[in-house]
Amino acid sequence: MNLRALAAKVIFQVLEKGLSLSVALPDQQRHLDNGKDKALLAELCYGVMRVLPQLDKQVSDCMSKPLKGKQRIVHQLLLVGCYQLYCTRIPSHAAISETAEACRQLKFEGLVKVVNAILRNIQRQQKPLSSANETLQYNTPAWLIKRLQSAYPDKWQEIIEQSHQRPPMWLRNNQKIQSRDDYLTRLHDHDITASTGSSDDAILLESPIDVMKLPDFSAGSVSVQDGAAQWAASLLTPKEGELILDACAAPGGKTCHILEIESNIKLIAVDNDAKRLERVQQNLDRLSLEATLIHGDAANIDAWWQGDKFDRILLDAPCSATGVIRRHPDIKWLRKNSDIEELARLQSTMIDHCWHWLKPGGTLLYATCSILPQENSEQIRAFLARTPDARLDTLIQQKNQESIGWQITPGQENMDGFYYARLIKD
Repeated sequence: MNLRALAAKVIFQVLEKGLSLSVALPDQQRHLDNGKDKALLAELCYGVMRVLPQLDKQVSDCMSKPLKGKQRIVHQLLLVGCYQLYCTRIPSHAAISETAEACRQLKFEGLVKVVNAILRNIQRQQKPLSSANETLQYNTPAWLIKRLQSAYPDKWQEIIEQSHQRPPMWLRNNQKIQSRDDYLTRLHDHDITASTGSSDDAILLESPIDVMKLPDFSAGSVSVQDGAAQWAASLLTPKEGELILDACAAPGGKTCHILEIESNIKLIAVDNDAKRLERVQQNLDRLSLEATLIHGDAANIDAWWQGDKFDRILLDAPCSATGVIRRHPDIKWLRKNSDIEELARLQSTMIDHCWHWLKPGGTLLYATCSILPQENSEQIRAFLARTPDARLDTLIQQKNQESIGWQITPGQENMDGFYYARLIKD
Protein backbone atom coordinates (compact mmCIF):
# COMPACT_ATOMS: atom_id res chain seq x y z
CA MET A 1 0.00 0.00 0.00
CA ASN A 2 1.01 3.59 -0.67
CA LEU A 3 3.17 4.92 2.17
CA ARG A 4 0.99 8.05 2.64
CA ALA A 5 -2.08 5.83 3.01
CA LEU A 6 -0.31 3.90 5.78
CA ALA A 7 0.61 7.21 7.48
CA ALA A 8 -3.03 8.33 7.34
CA LYS A 9 -4.07 5.03 8.93
CA VAL A 10 -1.57 5.50 11.78
CA ILE A 11 -2.67 9.09 12.45
CA PHE A 12 -6.34 8.06 12.30
CA GLN A 13 -5.68 5.32 14.88
CA VAL A 14 -3.99 7.82 17.20
CA LEU A 15 -6.29 10.84 16.87
CA GLU A 16 -9.63 9.10 16.37
CA LYS A 17 -9.15 5.82 18.26
CA GLY A 18 -6.74 6.91 21.03
CA LEU A 19 -3.98 4.38 20.22
CA SER A 20 -0.40 5.38 20.98
CA LEU A 21 2.05 5.96 18.12
CA SER A 22 4.28 3.22 19.52
CA VAL A 23 1.43 0.72 18.94
CA ALA A 24 -0.14 2.12 15.74
CA LEU A 25 3.08 2.77 13.80
CA PRO A 26 4.71 -0.72 13.95
CA ASP A 27 1.35 -2.21 12.98
CA GLN A 28 1.55 -0.37 9.63
CA GLN A 29 5.35 -0.58 9.21
CA ARG A 30 5.04 -4.35 8.90
CA HIS A 31 3.48 -3.77 5.45
CA LEU A 32 6.82 -2.33 4.27
CA ASP A 33 9.98 -4.29 3.47
CA ASN A 34 12.36 -1.43 2.83
CA GLY A 35 14.11 0.16 5.83
CA LYS A 36 14.06 3.60 4.20
CA ASP A 37 10.31 3.34 3.63
CA LYS A 38 9.78 2.40 7.27
CA ALA A 39 11.88 5.40 8.32
CA LEU A 40 9.90 7.74 6.05
CA LEU A 41 6.61 6.42 7.42
CA ALA A 42 7.87 7.12 10.96
CA GLU A 43 9.05 10.59 9.92
CA LEU A 44 5.63 11.48 8.47
CA CYS A 45 3.70 10.20 11.50
CA TYR A 46 5.96 11.71 14.16
CA GLY A 47 6.22 14.93 12.17
CA VAL A 48 2.46 15.38 11.92
CA MET A 49 2.13 14.82 15.68
CA ARG A 50 4.77 17.46 16.45
CA VAL A 51 3.06 20.27 14.52
CA LEU A 52 -0.52 19.00 14.47
CA PRO A 53 -2.41 22.25 15.32
CA GLN A 54 -0.66 24.26 12.61
CA LEU A 55 -1.25 21.59 9.95
CA ASP A 56 -4.86 21.15 11.06
CA LYS A 57 -5.51 24.89 10.77
CA GLN A 58 -3.96 25.05 7.31
CA VAL A 59 -5.99 22.10 6.02
CA SER A 60 -9.26 23.18 7.68
CA ASP A 61 -8.97 26.71 6.26
CA CYS A 62 -8.90 25.25 2.73
CA MET A 63 -12.01 23.09 3.18
CA SER A 64 -15.58 24.24 2.53
CA LYS A 65 -16.92 21.78 5.14
CA PRO A 66 -15.26 19.33 7.55
CA LEU A 67 -14.97 15.63 6.76
CA LYS A 68 -16.84 13.42 9.22
CA GLY A 69 -17.22 9.77 10.19
CA LYS A 70 -15.23 7.33 8.08
CA GLN A 71 -14.04 10.20 5.88
CA ARG A 72 -11.95 11.51 8.80
CA ILE A 73 -9.09 9.34 7.53
CA VAL A 74 -8.98 11.57 4.44
CA HIS A 75 -8.57 14.56 6.76
CA GLN A 76 -5.60 12.78 8.37
CA LEU A 77 -4.26 12.09 4.87
CA LEU A 78 -4.43 15.82 4.11
CA LEU A 79 -2.37 16.47 7.27
CA VAL A 80 0.25 14.07 5.88
CA GLY A 81 0.22 15.90 2.54
CA CYS A 82 0.49 19.29 4.23
CA TYR A 83 3.39 18.10 6.41
CA GLN A 84 5.28 17.00 3.30
CA LEU A 85 4.82 20.41 1.68
CA TYR A 86 5.98 22.40 4.71
CA CYS A 87 8.41 20.22 6.60
CA THR A 88 10.17 17.82 4.21
CA ARG A 89 12.36 18.02 1.12
CA ILE A 90 10.00 15.81 -0.85
CA PRO A 91 9.27 17.63 -4.16
CA SER A 92 5.81 19.23 -4.06
CA HIS A 93 4.55 17.47 -7.20
CA ALA A 94 5.53 14.06 -5.76
CA ALA A 95 4.00 14.84 -2.35
CA ILE A 96 0.70 15.90 -3.93
CA SER A 97 0.41 13.10 -6.49
CA GLU A 98 1.37 10.36 -3.99
CA THR A 99 -1.08 11.71 -1.40
CA ALA A 100 -3.89 11.87 -3.99
CA GLU A 101 -3.08 8.27 -5.01
CA ALA A 102 -3.24 7.28 -1.32
CA CYS A 103 -6.80 8.62 -1.21
CA ARG A 104 -7.70 6.26 -4.04
CA GLN A 105 -6.06 3.33 -2.20
CA LEU A 106 -8.03 4.17 0.93
CA LYS A 107 -11.11 3.63 -1.25
CA PHE A 108 -12.31 7.24 -1.27
CA GLU A 109 -12.24 7.61 -5.06
CA GLY A 110 -14.78 10.44 -4.89
CA LEU A 111 -12.45 12.57 -2.76
CA VAL A 112 -9.26 12.20 -4.85
CA LYS A 113 -9.92 15.47 -6.70
CA VAL A 114 -10.71 17.22 -3.42
CA VAL A 115 -7.38 16.07 -1.89
CA ASN A 116 -5.52 17.13 -5.02
CA ALA A 117 -7.23 20.56 -5.10
CA ILE A 118 -6.66 21.32 -1.39
CA LEU A 119 -2.96 20.40 -1.50
CA ARG A 120 -2.41 22.39 -4.73
CA ASN A 121 -4.17 25.34 -3.12
CA ILE A 122 -1.91 25.10 -0.05
CA GLN A 123 1.16 24.85 -2.27
CA ARG A 124 0.07 27.79 -4.42
CA GLN A 125 -0.74 30.10 -1.50
CA GLN A 126 2.50 29.29 0.37
CA LYS A 127 1.04 30.88 3.51
CA PRO A 128 3.26 30.53 6.60
CA LEU A 129 1.95 28.13 9.24
CA SER A 130 -0.29 30.06 11.62
CA SER A 131 0.80 31.16 15.11
CA ALA A 132 -2.38 33.11 15.88
CA ASN A 133 -2.71 31.75 19.41
CA GLU A 134 -0.48 29.92 21.94
CA THR A 135 -1.67 26.46 20.92
CA LEU A 136 -0.74 27.19 17.30
CA GLN A 137 2.47 29.03 18.17
CA TYR A 138 3.76 26.23 20.42
CA ASN A 139 1.95 23.24 18.85
CA THR A 140 0.93 22.27 22.37
CA PRO A 141 -2.54 22.02 23.94
CA ALA A 142 -3.60 25.07 25.95
CA TRP A 143 -4.07 23.12 29.21
CA LEU A 144 -0.48 21.84 29.11
CA ILE A 145 0.93 25.30 28.29
CA LYS A 146 -0.97 26.65 31.31
CA ARG A 147 0.43 23.99 33.64
CA LEU A 148 3.98 24.52 32.37
CA GLN A 149 3.67 28.31 32.75
CA SER A 150 2.58 27.80 36.35
CA ALA A 151 5.33 25.28 37.20
CA TYR A 152 8.17 26.90 35.23
CA PRO A 153 7.42 30.64 34.87
CA ASP A 154 10.97 31.40 33.68
CA LYS A 155 11.61 28.44 31.36
CA TRP A 156 8.28 27.05 30.10
CA GLN A 157 9.04 28.16 26.53
CA GLU A 158 12.44 26.46 26.61
CA ILE A 159 10.83 23.25 27.91
CA ILE A 160 8.29 23.26 25.05
CA GLU A 161 11.04 24.00 22.54
CA GLN A 162 13.12 21.09 23.88
CA SER A 163 10.07 18.82 23.74
CA HIS A 164 9.87 19.46 19.97
CA GLN A 165 13.47 18.47 19.30
CA ARG A 166 14.36 15.11 17.84
CA PRO A 167 15.61 12.96 20.72
CA PRO A 168 19.23 11.77 20.87
CA MET A 169 20.14 8.10 21.16
CA TRP A 170 21.56 6.99 24.50
CA LEU A 171 23.20 3.66 25.27
CA ARG A 172 23.64 1.93 28.61
CA ASN A 173 26.94 0.12 28.90
CA ASN A 174 26.66 -3.35 30.44
CA GLN A 175 29.25 -3.14 33.20
CA LYS A 176 29.08 -6.94 33.68
CA ILE A 177 30.69 -7.36 30.25
CA GLN A 178 33.09 -4.41 29.84
CA SER A 179 33.94 -0.98 31.19
CA ARG A 180 32.31 2.05 29.60
CA ASP A 181 35.72 3.26 28.38
CA ASP A 182 36.32 -0.10 26.68
CA TYR A 183 33.00 0.13 24.87
CA LEU A 184 33.65 3.72 23.83
CA THR A 185 36.91 2.51 22.27
CA ARG A 186 35.01 -0.18 20.37
CA LEU A 187 32.51 2.39 19.10
CA HIS A 188 35.40 4.56 17.95
CA ASP A 189 36.91 1.56 16.12
CA HIS A 190 33.58 1.20 14.27
CA ASP A 191 33.61 4.94 13.35
CA ILE A 192 30.69 5.64 15.71
CA THR A 193 31.13 8.97 17.50
CA ALA A 194 29.99 8.96 21.14
CA SER A 195 30.58 10.62 24.51
CA THR A 196 29.94 9.83 28.17
CA GLY A 197 26.86 10.88 30.12
CA SER A 198 26.80 11.98 33.74
CA SER A 199 25.79 8.60 35.21
CA ASP A 200 28.24 5.69 35.34
CA ASP A 201 27.03 3.64 32.36
CA ALA A 202 25.58 6.30 30.06
CA ILE A 203 26.88 6.79 26.51
CA LEU A 204 25.49 9.46 24.18
CA LEU A 205 25.73 8.82 20.43
CA GLU A 206 26.40 11.80 18.19
CA SER A 207 23.67 10.57 15.85
CA PRO A 208 21.16 7.68 16.06
CA ILE A 209 22.11 4.37 14.49
CA ASP A 210 20.52 0.99 13.80
CA VAL A 211 21.10 -1.09 16.96
CA MET A 212 22.34 -4.02 14.88
CA LYS A 213 25.30 -1.84 13.82
CA LEU A 214 26.38 -1.47 17.45
CA PRO A 215 29.27 -3.78 18.43
CA ASP A 216 27.89 -6.90 20.18
CA PHE A 217 24.43 -5.48 20.76
CA SER A 218 22.87 -8.93 20.35
CA ALA A 219 25.36 -10.34 22.86
CA GLY A 220 24.18 -7.84 25.45
CA SER A 221 27.15 -5.44 25.57
CA VAL A 222 24.82 -2.41 25.53
CA SER A 223 21.16 -1.47 25.67
CA VAL A 224 19.27 1.56 24.40
CA GLN A 225 18.03 3.67 27.32
CA ASP A 226 17.76 7.42 27.82
CA GLY A 227 20.34 9.05 30.07
CA ALA A 228 17.68 10.21 32.56
CA ALA A 229 16.12 6.76 32.90
CA GLN A 230 19.56 5.28 33.59
CA TRP A 231 19.73 7.15 36.91
CA ALA A 232 17.01 4.89 38.38
CA ALA A 233 19.20 1.86 39.06
CA SER A 234 22.13 4.01 40.23
CA LEU A 235 19.97 5.95 42.70
CA LEU A 236 18.30 2.75 43.96
CA THR A 237 21.83 1.48 44.91
CA PRO A 238 21.08 -2.27 45.04
CA LYS A 239 23.24 -4.31 47.45
CA GLU A 240 24.23 -7.99 47.38
CA GLY A 241 21.70 -10.39 48.89
CA GLU A 242 18.78 -7.97 48.96
CA LEU A 243 15.14 -8.60 48.06
CA ILE A 244 14.13 -5.85 45.61
CA LEU A 245 10.80 -4.98 44.00
CA ASP A 246 10.68 -3.29 40.61
CA ALA A 247 7.09 -2.04 40.52
CA CYS A 248 5.64 -1.15 37.07
CA ALA A 249 8.69 -2.83 35.50
CA ALA A 250 7.81 -2.98 31.78
CA PRO A 251 9.50 -2.71 29.33
CA GLY A 252 12.37 -3.74 31.59
CA GLY A 253 15.23 -1.29 30.99
CA LYS A 254 15.51 -0.39 34.67
CA THR A 255 14.99 -4.03 35.71
CA CYS A 256 17.99 -5.10 33.64
CA HIS A 257 20.15 -2.18 34.77
CA ILE A 258 19.59 -3.08 38.45
CA LEU A 259 20.81 -6.62 37.71
CA GLU A 260 23.79 -5.36 35.71
CA ILE A 261 24.86 -3.31 38.74
CA GLU A 262 24.23 -6.14 41.24
CA SER A 263 23.19 -9.58 39.99
CA ASN A 264 23.38 -11.34 43.38
CA ILE A 265 19.93 -10.17 44.51
CA LYS A 266 16.38 -11.52 44.35
CA LEU A 267 14.56 -9.16 42.01
CA ILE A 268 10.78 -9.26 41.66
CA ALA A 269 9.57 -7.38 38.55
CA VAL A 270 5.84 -6.74 38.40
CA ASP A 271 3.61 -5.11 35.81
CA ASN A 272 -0.15 -5.12 35.23
CA ASP A 273 0.27 -5.42 31.43
CA ALA A 274 0.97 -9.04 30.49
CA LYS A 275 1.94 -8.12 26.92
CA ARG A 276 4.54 -5.60 28.08
CA LEU A 277 5.91 -8.15 30.59
CA GLU A 278 6.94 -10.22 27.55
CA ARG A 279 9.23 -7.33 26.61
CA VAL A 280 10.83 -7.49 30.06
CA GLN A 281 11.57 -11.20 29.54
CA GLN A 282 13.03 -10.54 26.08
CA ASN A 283 15.35 -7.89 27.51
CA LEU A 284 16.42 -10.21 30.35
CA ASP A 285 17.08 -13.03 27.86
CA ARG A 286 19.25 -10.88 25.59
CA LEU A 287 21.34 -9.80 28.57
CA SER A 288 21.42 -13.29 30.20
CA LEU A 289 19.86 -11.95 33.40
CA GLU A 290 17.28 -13.48 35.73
CA ALA A 291 14.36 -11.98 37.63
CA THR A 292 11.00 -13.24 38.88
CA LEU A 293 8.31 -11.74 36.65
CA ILE A 294 4.79 -11.33 38.02
CA HIS A 295 1.67 -10.14 36.23
CA GLY A 296 0.08 -8.06 38.95
CA ASP A 297 -0.88 -4.63 40.28
CA ALA A 298 1.70 -2.60 42.22
CA ALA A 299 -1.22 -0.95 44.05
CA ASN A 300 -2.34 -4.36 45.36
CA ILE A 301 0.83 -6.28 46.29
CA ASP A 302 -1.09 -8.36 48.87
CA ALA A 303 -2.92 -10.10 46.00
CA TRP A 304 0.22 -11.66 44.50
CA TRP A 305 3.02 -11.59 47.12
CA GLN A 306 3.11 -13.52 50.38
CA GLY A 307 6.87 -13.31 50.91
CA ASP A 308 9.05 -11.02 53.04
CA LYS A 309 8.98 -7.25 52.90
CA PHE A 310 11.41 -5.66 50.46
CA ASP A 311 14.82 -4.08 51.15
CA ARG A 312 14.38 -1.70 48.22
CA ILE A 313 11.50 -0.75 45.95
CA LEU A 314 11.69 1.08 42.65
CA LEU A 315 8.30 2.65 41.97
CA ASP A 316 8.41 3.93 38.40
CA ALA A 317 4.87 5.23 38.69
CA PRO A 318 2.33 5.56 35.86
CA CYS A 319 2.38 9.22 34.86
CA SER A 320 1.48 11.79 32.20
CA ALA A 321 4.81 11.16 30.40
CA THR A 322 5.10 14.91 29.81
CA GLY A 323 8.90 14.62 30.15
CA VAL A 324 9.23 12.36 27.09
CA ILE A 325 7.12 14.25 24.53
CA ARG A 326 10.16 14.58 22.26
CA ARG A 327 10.14 10.75 21.97
CA HIS A 328 6.33 10.42 21.98
CA PRO A 329 4.75 13.58 20.49
CA ASP A 330 1.35 11.88 20.42
CA ILE A 331 1.25 12.29 24.23
CA LYS A 332 0.21 15.92 23.68
CA TRP A 333 -2.98 14.81 21.93
CA LEU A 334 -3.74 11.63 23.90
CA ARG A 335 -3.53 13.25 27.35
CA LYS A 336 -6.28 15.40 28.84
CA ASN A 337 -6.06 17.97 31.62
CA SER A 338 -8.28 15.81 33.85
CA ASP A 339 -5.79 12.92 33.51
CA ILE A 340 -3.29 14.70 35.77
CA GLU A 341 -5.45 14.62 38.93
CA GLU A 342 -6.48 11.04 38.13
CA LEU A 343 -2.85 9.96 37.75
CA ALA A 344 -1.86 11.80 40.94
CA ARG A 345 -4.51 9.83 42.87
CA LEU A 346 -3.20 6.55 41.45
CA GLN A 347 0.41 7.49 42.28
CA SER A 348 -0.64 8.35 45.82
CA THR A 349 -2.33 4.94 46.27
CA MET A 350 0.68 3.13 44.84
CA ILE A 351 3.30 4.85 46.96
CA ASP A 352 1.29 4.24 50.16
CA HIS A 353 0.83 0.57 49.32
CA CYS A 354 4.46 0.02 48.31
CA TRP A 355 5.57 1.75 51.51
CA HIS A 356 3.67 -0.83 53.57
CA TRP A 357 5.73 -3.55 51.87
CA LEU A 358 9.10 -1.87 52.54
CA LYS A 359 11.27 -3.06 55.47
CA PRO A 360 12.24 -0.58 58.20
CA GLY A 361 15.57 0.92 57.08
CA GLY A 362 14.61 0.20 53.46
CA THR A 363 14.73 2.54 50.46
CA LEU A 364 11.92 3.46 48.07
CA LEU A 365 12.89 5.30 44.91
CA TYR A 366 9.93 7.13 43.39
CA ALA A 367 10.36 7.92 39.68
CA THR A 368 8.25 9.38 36.87
CA CYS A 369 8.90 10.61 33.34
CA SER A 370 6.71 13.63 34.10
CA ILE A 371 7.67 17.28 34.53
CA LEU A 372 4.49 18.32 36.36
CA PRO A 373 4.80 19.10 40.11
CA GLN A 374 1.39 17.52 40.85
CA GLU A 375 2.91 14.12 40.00
CA ASN A 376 6.34 14.81 41.45
CA SER A 377 7.41 17.23 44.20
CA GLU A 378 3.83 17.90 45.35
CA GLN A 379 3.12 14.16 45.41
CA ILE A 380 6.16 13.50 47.60
CA ARG A 381 5.49 16.51 49.85
CA ALA A 382 1.98 15.17 50.55
CA PHE A 383 3.34 11.65 51.15
CA LEU A 384 5.92 12.90 53.68
CA ALA A 385 3.24 14.92 55.46
CA ARG A 386 1.02 11.85 56.01
CA THR A 387 3.79 9.26 56.60
CA PRO A 388 5.62 9.73 59.94
CA ASP A 389 8.21 6.96 59.32
CA ALA A 390 9.30 8.38 55.94
CA ARG A 391 12.16 10.78 55.37
CA LEU A 392 13.52 12.27 52.17
CA ASP A 393 17.10 11.41 51.24
CA THR A 394 18.47 14.48 49.44
CA LEU A 395 20.23 13.53 46.19
CA ILE A 396 23.59 15.11 45.40
CA GLN A 397 22.45 15.49 41.78
CA GLN A 398 19.88 18.15 42.78
CA LYS A 399 20.96 21.67 41.90
CA ASN A 400 18.79 23.04 44.69
CA GLN A 401 19.36 21.05 47.87
CA GLU A 402 16.20 22.57 49.38
CA SER A 403 13.92 21.15 46.68
CA ILE A 404 11.89 17.98 47.13
CA GLY A 405 13.47 15.40 44.85
CA TRP A 406 15.37 15.87 41.61
CA GLN A 407 13.49 17.25 38.60
CA ILE A 408 15.25 16.82 35.25
CA THR A 409 13.68 18.92 32.48
CA PRO A 410 13.68 17.88 28.78
CA GLY A 411 17.02 18.60 27.10
CA GLN A 412 18.92 19.02 30.39
CA GLU A 413 22.31 17.40 29.64
CA ASN A 414 20.55 16.02 26.53
CA MET A 415 18.29 13.87 28.72
CA ASP A 416 14.53 13.33 28.79
CA GLY A 417 12.38 14.94 31.46
CA PHE A 418 12.40 12.79 34.60
CA TYR A 419 11.82 13.03 38.35
CA TYR A 420 13.39 11.12 41.26
CA ALA A 421 12.78 11.14 45.00
CA ARG A 422 14.57 8.71 47.34
CA LEU A 423 12.74 7.88 50.55
CA ILE A 424 14.09 6.07 53.63
CA LYS A 425 11.85 4.16 56.06
CA ASP A 426 12.80 4.80 59.69
